[in-house]
Amino acid sequence: MSTHPVTLFTGQWADLSLEEVAAHAQEWGYDGLEVACGSHLDVQRAVEDDAYLAEFRAVLDRHELKLFAISNHLSGQATCDDPIDFRHEAIVPKRVWGDGEQEGVRQRAAEEMKLTARAARRLDVDTVIGFTGSSIWQYVAMFPPVPGEVIDKGYEDFAKRWNPILDVFDSEGVRYAHEVHPSEIAYDYYTSLRTLEAIDHRKSFGFNWDPSHMMWQYIDPVTFILDFADLIFHVDCKDTRLKPRNGRYGALSSHLPWGDPRRGWDFVSTGHGDVPWEDCFRALRKIGYTGPISVEWEDSGMDRLRGAAEAVGFIRSLLWELPTTSFDAAFSTKD
Repeated sequence: MSTHPVTLFTGQWADLSLEEVAAHAQEWGYDGLEVACGSHLDVQRAVEDDAYLAEFRAVLDRHELKLFAISNHLSGQATCDDPIDFRHEAIVPKRVWGDGEQEGVRQRAAEEMKLTARAARRLDVDTVIGFTGSSIWQYVAMFPPVPGEVIDKGYEDFAKRWNPILDVFDSEGVRYAHEVHPSEIAYDYYTSLRTLEAIDHRKSFGFNWDPSHMMWQYIDPVTFILDFADLIFHVDCKDTRLKPRNGRYGALSSHLPWGDPRRGWDFVSTGHGDVPWEDCFRALRKIGYTGPISVEWEDSGMDRLRGAAEAVGFIRSLLWELPTTSFDAAFSTKD
Protein backbone atom coordinates (compact mmCIF):
# COMPACT_ATOMS: atom_id res chain seq x y z
CA MET A 1 0.00 0.00 0.00
CA SER A 2 1.16 3.53 -0.75
CA THR A 3 1.77 5.89 2.14
CA HIS A 4 -0.07 8.63 0.21
CA PRO A 5 -3.85 8.86 0.55
CA VAL A 6 -5.49 9.82 -2.75
CA THR A 7 -8.21 12.43 -2.31
CA LEU A 8 -10.74 14.24 -4.46
CA PHE A 9 -10.94 18.03 -4.34
CA THR A 10 -14.63 18.97 -4.16
CA GLY A 11 -14.31 22.48 -5.65
CA GLN A 12 -15.36 21.39 -9.14
CA TRP A 13 -18.44 19.62 -7.75
CA ALA A 14 -20.23 22.59 -6.17
CA ASP A 15 -23.48 21.68 -7.94
CA LEU A 16 -23.67 18.45 -5.91
CA SER A 17 -24.17 18.04 -2.19
CA LEU A 18 -21.35 16.78 -0.01
CA GLU A 19 -23.29 13.54 0.38
CA GLU A 20 -23.41 13.06 -3.40
CA VAL A 21 -19.73 13.87 -3.91
CA ALA A 22 -18.74 11.54 -1.07
CA ALA A 23 -20.79 8.71 -2.57
CA HIS A 24 -19.01 9.10 -5.90
CA ALA A 25 -15.59 9.29 -4.26
CA GLN A 26 -16.27 6.11 -2.29
CA GLU A 27 -17.45 4.29 -5.40
CA TRP A 28 -14.32 5.30 -7.33
CA GLY A 29 -11.92 4.22 -4.60
CA TYR A 30 -10.69 7.51 -3.16
CA ASP A 31 -9.34 7.50 0.37
CA GLY A 32 -10.84 10.85 1.31
CA LEU A 33 -11.65 14.40 0.32
CA GLU A 34 -10.12 17.83 0.10
CA VAL A 35 -13.27 19.76 0.92
CA ALA A 36 -13.95 23.19 -0.57
CA CYS A 37 -15.21 25.79 1.88
CA GLY A 38 -18.32 27.62 0.80
CA SER A 39 -19.80 24.94 -1.41
CA HIS A 40 -19.31 21.98 0.95
CA LEU A 41 -18.19 23.44 4.27
CA ASP A 42 -19.48 26.50 6.10
CA VAL A 43 -16.53 27.50 8.26
CA GLN A 44 -18.57 29.72 10.55
CA ARG A 45 -20.98 26.90 11.37
CA ALA A 46 -18.08 24.48 11.72
CA VAL A 47 -16.61 26.74 14.42
CA GLU A 48 -19.86 27.59 16.21
CA ASP A 49 -22.29 24.69 15.70
CA ASP A 50 -21.43 21.29 17.16
CA ALA A 51 -24.42 19.62 15.50
CA TYR A 52 -23.35 20.88 12.07
CA LEU A 53 -19.83 19.61 12.66
CA ALA A 54 -21.13 16.21 13.73
CA GLU A 55 -23.28 15.86 10.61
CA PHE A 56 -20.36 16.88 8.41
CA ARG A 57 -18.25 14.14 9.97
CA ALA A 58 -21.12 11.68 9.65
CA VAL A 59 -21.30 12.16 5.88
CA LEU A 60 -17.65 11.20 5.54
CA ASP A 61 -18.03 8.27 7.92
CA ARG A 62 -21.02 6.91 6.00
CA HIS A 63 -18.87 6.72 2.90
CA GLU A 64 -15.70 5.49 4.63
CA LEU A 65 -13.76 8.61 3.70
CA LYS A 66 -11.29 10.70 5.67
CA LEU A 67 -10.79 14.45 5.60
CA PHE A 68 -7.17 15.31 4.82
CA ALA A 69 -7.39 19.03 3.99
CA ILE A 70 -9.84 21.87 3.45
CA SER A 71 -9.60 24.61 0.85
CA ASN A 72 -10.77 28.19 0.84
CA HIS A 73 -9.61 29.63 -2.46
CA LEU A 74 -12.52 31.99 -2.94
CA SER A 75 -12.46 34.02 0.26
CA GLY A 76 -8.67 33.98 0.12
CA GLN A 77 -8.88 35.61 -3.30
CA ALA A 78 -10.83 38.53 -1.89
CA THR A 79 -8.35 39.37 0.87
CA CYS A 80 -5.97 41.36 -1.35
CA ASP A 81 -7.61 41.86 -4.74
CA ASP A 82 -7.94 45.29 -6.29
CA PRO A 83 -10.49 45.93 -7.61
CA ILE A 84 -13.17 44.00 -5.74
CA ASP A 85 -16.11 43.75 -8.13
CA PHE A 86 -18.87 41.60 -9.63
CA ARG A 87 -16.48 38.65 -9.98
CA HIS A 88 -16.03 38.43 -6.23
CA GLU A 89 -19.73 38.86 -5.52
CA ALA A 90 -20.29 35.70 -7.57
CA ILE A 91 -17.87 33.56 -5.55
CA VAL A 92 -17.66 34.67 -1.91
CA PRO A 93 -20.24 33.94 0.82
CA LYS A 94 -22.93 36.58 1.25
CA ARG A 95 -21.59 37.45 4.70
CA VAL A 96 -18.23 38.25 3.12
CA TRP A 97 -19.70 40.32 0.29
CA GLY A 98 -22.01 42.32 2.57
CA ASP A 99 -22.72 45.68 0.96
CA GLY A 100 -19.91 45.22 -1.58
CA GLU A 101 -17.78 48.15 -0.38
CA GLN A 102 -14.31 47.07 -1.45
CA GLU A 103 -12.29 47.45 1.73
CA GLY A 104 -15.11 45.99 3.77
CA VAL A 105 -15.09 42.89 1.56
CA ARG A 106 -11.33 42.50 2.03
CA GLN A 107 -11.63 42.80 5.79
CA ARG A 108 -14.49 40.32 5.99
CA ALA A 109 -12.61 37.92 3.71
CA ALA A 110 -9.66 38.09 6.10
CA GLU A 111 -11.96 37.20 8.99
CA GLU A 112 -13.32 34.30 6.94
CA MET A 113 -9.78 32.98 6.50
CA LYS A 114 -9.20 33.19 10.23
CA LEU A 115 -12.41 31.22 10.74
CA THR A 116 -11.08 28.70 8.22
CA ALA A 117 -8.01 28.07 10.37
CA ARG A 118 -10.23 27.55 13.42
CA ALA A 119 -12.55 25.24 11.47
CA ALA A 120 -9.57 23.21 10.31
CA ARG A 121 -8.45 22.67 13.88
CA ARG A 122 -11.98 21.66 14.93
CA LEU A 123 -11.89 19.10 12.12
CA ASP A 124 -8.41 17.86 13.09
CA VAL A 125 -7.01 19.08 9.78
CA ASP A 126 -3.48 20.49 9.64
CA THR A 127 -3.51 22.11 6.18
CA VAL A 128 -5.68 24.69 4.43
CA ILE A 129 -5.22 25.26 0.71
CA GLY A 130 -6.16 28.47 -1.06
CA PHE A 131 -5.39 31.72 -2.80
CA THR A 132 -4.27 35.12 -1.55
CA GLY A 133 -5.42 37.47 -4.28
CA SER A 134 -3.17 40.36 -5.29
CA SER A 135 -3.42 44.13 -5.50
CA ILE A 136 -0.78 44.19 -8.26
CA TRP A 137 -1.83 41.37 -10.60
CA GLN A 138 -3.48 44.05 -12.73
CA TYR A 139 0.04 45.32 -13.56
CA VAL A 140 1.38 41.97 -14.79
CA ALA A 141 2.04 43.31 -18.31
CA MET A 142 4.07 46.19 -16.77
CA PHE A 143 2.63 48.57 -19.36
CA PRO A 144 1.76 51.40 -19.15
CA PRO A 145 5.03 51.55 -17.21
CA VAL A 146 4.73 50.65 -13.52
CA PRO A 147 7.25 52.15 -11.06
CA GLY A 148 9.07 49.63 -8.88
CA GLU A 149 7.67 51.16 -5.72
CA VAL A 150 4.14 50.25 -6.85
CA ILE A 151 5.15 46.58 -6.99
CA ASP A 152 6.90 46.93 -3.63
CA LYS A 153 3.69 48.29 -2.11
CA GLY A 154 1.79 45.31 -3.47
CA TYR A 155 3.95 42.90 -1.50
CA GLU A 156 3.71 45.17 1.53
CA ASP A 157 -0.08 45.12 1.20
CA PHE A 158 -0.05 41.32 1.09
CA ALA A 159 2.14 41.11 4.20
CA LYS A 160 -0.01 43.65 6.09
CA ARG A 161 -3.18 41.70 5.35
CA TRP A 162 -1.86 38.17 5.72
CA ASN A 163 0.36 38.40 8.79
CA PRO A 164 -2.69 38.76 11.10
CA ILE A 165 -4.35 35.84 9.30
CA LEU A 166 -1.23 33.72 9.70
CA ASP A 167 -1.12 34.63 13.41
CA VAL A 168 -4.36 32.69 13.77
CA PHE A 169 -3.01 29.81 11.68
CA ASP A 170 0.01 29.70 14.00
CA SER A 171 -2.14 29.72 17.13
CA GLU A 172 -4.27 26.86 15.76
CA GLY A 173 -1.30 24.83 14.57
CA VAL A 174 -2.52 24.89 10.97
CA ARG A 175 -0.50 25.54 7.80
CA TYR A 176 -1.58 27.59 4.79
CA ALA A 177 -0.70 26.07 1.41
CA HIS A 178 -0.92 28.86 -1.16
CA GLU A 179 -1.66 27.67 -4.69
CA VAL A 180 0.78 29.31 -7.11
CA HIS A 181 -1.59 30.58 -9.77
CA PRO A 182 -2.16 33.56 -12.09
CA SER A 183 -3.99 36.45 -10.36
CA GLU A 184 -2.26 35.68 -7.03
CA ILE A 185 0.61 37.46 -5.26
CA ALA A 186 2.73 34.36 -5.98
CA TYR A 187 1.95 33.17 -9.49
CA ASP A 188 5.32 31.86 -10.76
CA TYR A 189 8.80 30.96 -9.51
CA TYR A 190 10.24 34.38 -8.74
CA THR A 191 7.04 35.85 -7.33
CA SER A 192 6.93 32.84 -4.99
CA LEU A 193 10.38 33.76 -3.71
CA ARG A 194 9.38 37.38 -3.22
CA THR A 195 6.15 36.42 -1.45
CA LEU A 196 8.09 34.36 1.09
CA GLU A 197 10.45 37.27 1.66
CA ALA A 198 7.52 39.67 2.19
CA ILE A 199 6.34 37.71 5.24
CA ASP A 200 9.84 36.88 6.45
CA HIS A 201 9.49 33.17 5.60
CA ARG A 202 6.78 32.43 8.14
CA LYS A 203 6.67 28.73 8.98
CA SER A 204 2.91 28.46 8.54
CA PHE A 205 2.98 29.66 4.91
CA GLY A 206 3.99 27.32 2.12
CA PHE A 207 2.70 26.03 -1.19
CA ASN A 208 0.10 23.78 -2.71
CA TRP A 209 1.96 22.21 -5.63
CA ASP A 210 -0.32 22.15 -8.67
CA PRO A 211 1.62 21.92 -11.96
CA SER A 212 -1.23 22.83 -14.29
CA HIS A 213 -0.60 26.59 -14.38
CA MET A 214 3.15 26.17 -14.22
CA MET A 215 3.22 24.38 -17.56
CA TRP A 216 1.87 27.15 -19.77
CA GLN A 217 4.10 29.67 -17.97
CA TYR A 218 7.15 27.51 -18.87
CA ILE A 219 7.95 26.80 -15.22
CA ASP A 220 9.42 23.37 -14.60
CA PRO A 221 7.18 21.72 -11.97
CA VAL A 222 9.98 19.34 -10.95
CA THR A 223 12.39 22.20 -10.25
CA PHE A 224 9.69 23.90 -8.18
CA ILE A 225 9.34 20.80 -6.01
CA LEU A 226 13.08 20.47 -5.47
CA ASP A 227 13.77 24.15 -4.82
CA PHE A 228 10.84 24.59 -2.40
CA ALA A 229 11.23 21.14 -0.85
CA ASP A 230 10.43 22.17 2.73
CA LEU A 231 7.44 24.24 1.65
CA ILE A 232 5.42 21.72 -0.35
CA PHE A 233 2.57 21.45 2.15
CA HIS A 234 0.04 19.83 -0.17
CA VAL A 235 -0.25 18.35 -3.67
CA ASP A 236 -3.05 18.89 -6.17
CA CYS A 237 -2.95 17.02 -9.47
CA LYS A 238 -4.44 18.83 -12.46
CA ASP A 239 -3.10 18.30 -15.98
CA THR A 240 -2.55 20.73 -18.85
CA ARG A 241 -2.16 20.08 -22.55
CA LEU A 242 -0.05 22.55 -24.49
CA LYS A 243 -1.06 22.78 -28.13
CA PRO A 244 1.56 22.74 -30.89
CA ARG A 245 2.43 26.26 -31.96
CA ASN A 246 0.77 27.29 -35.21
CA GLY A 247 1.41 31.01 -35.19
CA ARG A 248 -2.00 31.71 -33.67
CA TYR A 249 -2.06 29.98 -30.28
CA GLY A 250 -0.77 32.09 -27.42
CA ALA A 251 0.31 31.37 -23.86
CA LEU A 252 -2.48 33.62 -22.55
CA SER A 253 -6.15 32.90 -23.03
CA SER A 254 -7.04 35.51 -25.66
CA HIS A 255 -10.17 36.07 -23.52
CA LEU A 256 -11.53 32.81 -24.93
CA PRO A 257 -13.60 30.48 -22.71
CA TRP A 258 -12.36 27.15 -21.34
CA GLY A 259 -12.41 24.47 -24.01
CA ASP A 260 -12.33 26.84 -26.98
CA PRO A 261 -10.11 25.14 -29.60
CA ARG A 262 -8.40 28.44 -30.39
CA ARG A 263 -6.74 28.54 -26.96
CA GLY A 264 -3.05 27.66 -26.74
CA TRP A 265 -3.57 25.33 -23.78
CA ASP A 266 -6.34 23.69 -21.80
CA PHE A 267 -6.86 21.63 -18.69
CA VAL A 268 -7.29 17.92 -19.36
CA SER A 269 -7.93 14.88 -17.21
CA THR A 270 -4.90 13.83 -15.19
CA GLY A 271 -2.58 11.71 -17.30
CA HIS A 272 -3.83 13.05 -20.63
CA GLY A 273 -1.68 16.18 -20.79
CA ASP A 274 1.92 17.33 -20.79
CA VAL A 275 2.76 17.39 -17.08
CA PRO A 276 5.76 15.04 -16.56
CA TRP A 277 3.98 13.13 -13.85
CA GLU A 278 6.52 10.37 -13.28
CA ASP A 279 9.38 12.85 -12.89
CA CYS A 280 7.22 14.94 -10.56
CA PHE A 281 6.40 11.99 -8.33
CA ARG A 282 10.04 10.94 -8.24
CA ALA A 283 10.83 14.49 -7.05
CA LEU A 284 8.12 14.32 -4.38
CA ARG A 285 9.70 11.09 -3.12
CA LYS A 286 13.13 12.71 -3.12
CA ILE A 287 11.98 15.57 -0.86
CA GLY A 288 10.19 13.16 1.45
CA TYR A 289 6.64 14.37 0.83
CA THR A 290 4.22 11.97 2.52
CA GLY A 291 0.97 13.94 2.45
CA PRO A 292 -2.19 13.43 0.41
CA ILE A 293 -2.31 13.46 -3.37
CA SER A 294 -5.47 15.30 -4.34
CA VAL A 295 -7.16 15.06 -7.72
CA GLU A 296 -8.43 18.43 -8.92
CA TRP A 297 -10.36 17.18 -11.89
CA GLU A 298 -11.08 19.56 -14.76
CA ASP A 299 -11.51 18.76 -18.45
CA SER A 300 -14.06 20.44 -20.69
CA GLY A 301 -13.79 17.60 -23.20
CA MET A 302 -14.50 14.64 -20.91
CA ASP A 303 -17.42 13.70 -18.69
CA ARG A 304 -16.32 14.25 -15.09
CA LEU A 305 -17.88 11.02 -13.82
CA ARG A 306 -15.60 9.11 -16.15
CA GLY A 307 -12.59 11.36 -15.71
CA ALA A 308 -12.51 11.50 -11.91
CA ALA A 309 -12.87 7.71 -11.72
CA GLU A 310 -10.03 7.27 -14.21
CA ALA A 311 -7.78 9.80 -12.43
CA VAL A 312 -7.60 7.92 -9.13
CA GLY A 313 -6.27 4.84 -10.94
CA PHE A 314 -3.67 6.88 -12.79
CA ILE A 315 -2.42 8.48 -9.58
CA ARG A 316 -2.18 5.13 -7.84
CA SER A 317 -0.08 3.80 -10.72
CA LEU A 318 2.56 6.42 -9.83
CA LEU A 319 2.67 5.62 -6.13
CA TRP A 320 5.04 2.70 -6.18
CA GLU A 321 7.00 1.95 -3.03
CA LEU A 322 10.70 2.69 -2.74
CA PRO A 323 12.91 -0.41 -2.97
CA THR A 324 13.62 -2.18 0.31
CA THR A 325 17.19 -2.89 -0.80
CA SER A 326 19.47 -0.09 -1.95
CA PHE A 327 20.89 -0.15 -5.46
CA ASP A 328 24.44 -0.24 -4.13
CA ALA A 329 23.72 -3.15 -1.82
CA ALA A 330 21.97 -5.14 -4.54
CA PHE A 331 24.91 -4.86 -6.91
CA SER A 332 27.79 -5.09 -4.45
CA THR A 333 30.12 -8.10 -4.44
CA LYS A 334 31.98 -9.68 -1.60
CA ASP A 335 35.65 -10.56 -1.75
